[in-house]
Amino acid sequence: MKKASVMVSLILLCLCVACGNSSNQIVEETKEVEESLTEVDTPQEEPIELVVCSQLSSYDGVQGGWFAQVMQEKFNVKLIISPYLDVEKGLEQGFLGDIIVFGNTGDSYKTAVEEGVLLDWEANDLLAEHGSYILENMPKALEHNRSLVPQKDKIFGFGNNVASSNDTFEEVIYTWDIRWDLYKELGYPTVKDLDELTTLFEDMKKICPTDDSGEETYAMSIWPDWDTNMVMCVKAMASAYYGYDEFHFGLYDSDTGAFYGALDENGPYLEMLKYFNTLYRKGLLDPNSKTQTYEDMLKKLQSSGLFFSVMGYCGSLAYNTEGHIAENKYMASLLPEDATPATYGMSVTGGNRVWTIGADTQNPELCMQIINWLCTPEGRLTYEYGPQGVMWDYDEEGNTYFTELGKTCYEDRVTLLTGDYEGYFSDGCPQINNITWSYNAENPESNGETYNAHNWKSNAPSASCEMEQDWRDYTGTLTTLAYMKTKNCVVVPAINYEAPEKREALQKVWDQVANCIVTESWNAIYAESDEEYEKIVSKMVAGARACGYEQCMTWCKQEAERRRALEEDVR
Repeated sequence: MKKASVMVSLILLCLCVACGNSSNQIVEETKEVEESLTEVDTPQEEPIELVVCSQLSSYDGVQGGWFAQVMQEKFNVKLIISPYLDVEKGLEQGFLGDIIVFGNTGDSYKTAVEEGVLLDWEANDLLAEHGSYILENMPKALEHNRSLVPQKDKIFGFGNNVASSNDTFEEVIYTWDIRWDLYKELGYPTVKDLDELTTLFEDMKKICPTDDSGEETYAMSIWPDWDTNMVMCVKAMASAYYGYDEFHFGLYDSDTGAFYGALDENGPYLEMLKYFNTLYRKGLLDPNSKTQTYEDMLKKLQSSGLFFSVMGYCGSLAYNTEGHIAENKYMASLLPEDATPATYGMSVTGGNRVWTIGADTQNPELCMQIINWLCTPEGRLTYEYGPQGVMWDYDEEGNTYFTELGKTCYEDRVTLLTGDYEGYFSDGCPQINNITWSYNAENPESNGETYNAHNWKSNAPSASCEMEQDWRDYTGTLTTLAYMKTKNCVVVPAINYEAPEKREALQKVWDQVANCIVTESWNAIYAESDEEYEKIVSKMVAGARACGYEQCMTWCKQEAERRRALEEDVR
């Protein structure tokens, strides 16, 4: 439109000068012509069709709905989604797709790289010029992609679910859930360490000695179903208190790289084994723990027979039912002051669902621009929740919020859209079925929030009962994740570690050692005195060593060193 107007102006100027017209006449006549041109519709360019071949999609056809409108408005493209990705067929036809999404980094992806059907993102400065946001904000993910086929030494894309930092973590496993209604009744006593936690349990039992069925209550109930190299619930307590991660026959400290064998004197596993024995002897550990199943334990929890769980899935997530909430009975997190629980970091290198571009695309710059936009905060949130300003936006403090329409669509995707966008929200959801940033990655344009609407300040649901509101008031937070972020958690880096297969002879030794440690650990938990406990532990140590424990330790320590190197690479 502007080019046409300028050309007309120049023509008029030449004519007017030739005829001796005044400058005022030139301006007026030019304006009249420009105004007449605005009434003429300029033909809109036809959208460019891009084939998005995604192994993760089950949709076959044109992307429709609101996302199609966004793509046309921003890039003037029409996306054709194809779930069929056959590398061999693509080689025969000479075209695999414009944007290609692999479901993993296995044979199909590596064959595509080796056969040259994927675009080198660094060639002709494609990434630097058209993917600058990716280049600046996802360097580890890009370099990880380069390492997948090292002999090529090229970047062909990046994986899904990228974290913004090694210091960010997913939902918490070790939530330290207690019966908050009982805690409030006791006057919110200070809990500094395990000794004070035990005292709290004793006081809770005094005011709540029986459950809903009249059976005796306990602080904890554990189970043997998931035991492998050690007793699972014992090692979990060490992870929850010290932040050490279970690692083969011991526990590993990601902060220092130290490895603690299960039988180390004064080590974390034996310390927590002693703690469970203490609880048993004080009548605070369910005596049926050794012979029951996980389902048996859950029934006791749901009958209000337990006060505590170190893990959320067998604590608050199972206990806070509609029935208990109606009775104002509630479990919530209370972290001892000295505890530094292990939390599991998100990966700055991304997952194995790879975004790539086909080498034979006629529109490499456009493909890169689209993927780059999907990595921006606007693109990531739009892909998930709909267009900015229509479905979501930021308030004056930078907090993310839903519009009224956006909130309705978030709660019910089969919602009919209004305004400039047509159809049901669900009809327009992106069919590529892959993401860029993790849901829990930090959004740098917000006030410290993430892309996960569940954790937005504006989206927090009302407290379900008086006790939940009391917990919120006491902690100053709205969710367990927010509460844990205020504490000294240990973030275990996300790495691509896989244990090598053990030699047959070592595996035989390993199984014998594991059987000895698990069997004698349970016996130690049920010891009736300190003397009996020490006798059982000594028997366990001697028996494990006789089975080849030191041989297993040599292997474990070598693997700990390898893990440390992998962690350093992503820090």
